[in-house]
Amino acid sequence: MLYKTIITLLLSLAATAGVSSLIAMACGGTPADTPSSSTEAPVKAVETVKVVNAFPKLSFSQPVEFTHAGDGSNRVFVLEQEGRIRVFENNAQTASAGTYLDIKKRVASGGEMGLLGLAFHPKFEQNGYLFVNYTKNNPSETVISRFKAASANANTVDPTTETILFKFQQPYSNHNGGKILFGPDGYLYIATGDGGSAGDPQNNGQNTGSYLGKVLRVDVDATDKGNYGIPKDNPFANVGDGKLAEIYAYGLRNPWRMSFDDRGRLWTGDVGQNKLEEIDIIRKGGNYGWRLKEGRASYEGSAQGASVIDPIWQYSHDNGDVSVTGGAVYRGSSNASLKGKYIYADYASGRVWALTTDASPTGGKASNELLVNRAGTISAFGEDARNELYLCDHAEGKILRLTSK
Repeated sequence: MLYKTIITLLLSLAATAGVSSLIAMACGGTPADTPSSSTEAPVKAVETVKVVNAFPKLSFSQPVEFTHAGDGSNRVFVLEQEGRIRVFENNAQTASAGTYLDIKKRVASGGEMGLLGLAFHPKFEQNGYLFVNYTKNNPSETVISRFKAASANANTVDPTTETILFKFQQPYSNHNGGKILFGPDGYLYIATGDGGSAGDPQNNGQNTGSYLGKVLRVDVDATDKGNYGIPKDNPFANVGDGKLAEIYAYGLRNPWRMSFDDRGRLWTGDVGQNKLEEIDIIRKGGNYGWRLKEGRASYEGSAQGASVIDPIWQYSHDNGDVSVTGGAVYRGSSNASLKGKYIYADYASGRVWALTTDASPTGGKASNELLVNRAGTISAFGEDARNELYLCDHAEGKILRLTSK
């Protein structure tokens, strides 16, 4: 995720040089088997919606998150990758955005590193707690921290209020995951990448003794691990044998953005290696295959005998699509045709799609439709307090929204 300049260059060259060989150079690694699945994202379709600048008087530096605090204040928050959180009124005519929290001096940013996740405590109005996920140098680590606002309606947060919940080493600079969010159960969910390089050389995705390549789940209101606790029903909560109790699911390469829908299903887009991007519905204890598989295809080793959960949807690296951005099931009221559909994008091509599934825990058989052919460099989706969906345009520094054509 966040290929930025190199992907822009690759796409500009693709028309004359052929995109598949160029993308292979960018992604590295060994090619996977050709998939037999028919779950490929369609390219030729009629656009049914368009994107507009939701806040035309504002601009941001590399936005990677859009969210709200659930406090009824009509404020929204934008996470800037370099280490700053911006706050402003959710109004299209808003002309200025304040700095809510600035930790740029603590954050190692650039490439796929930076301030990557923000989540407000479900009881933020009472306790003022907000949580962040960022990368740092010397040593290279991911840090999960809590900050405390002086009051729920404060428009700045003191950086000295930081309490580190936990941190873990990052062997390379890429594949950091980064999304954090609270689930319907009140626990904090954390997406982590496989630690980087290419092809998961340390096999972190399948290693249940590593924090990398996982979805973690912790109890921020408990203290049995110091500044957090372990939910009793986590898959490895009482297993020992080197298995990490924080793990909720594993076998992921670089889960880039997660969201819960109204049925309590946890969705993520997992960025692929050479050939396939995937959409997953994360289940407790699930193994999502990486690096045994890339999407539904074999990658390295054999998945025989392993209980691997295939993606609900995958698409190939054809037509300039190379880096999925996970989105959200649309729950707003301004676009009735999108209601209940999972909206997601590709960071490189800028395409935005809608995935239709059934109501089952696994999503059943999915169908896909193209919404927008080129929306921008979409790094994240987020909701406001009314459940309306917004898109972060990373390169242009804009917050977008979908509207009917």
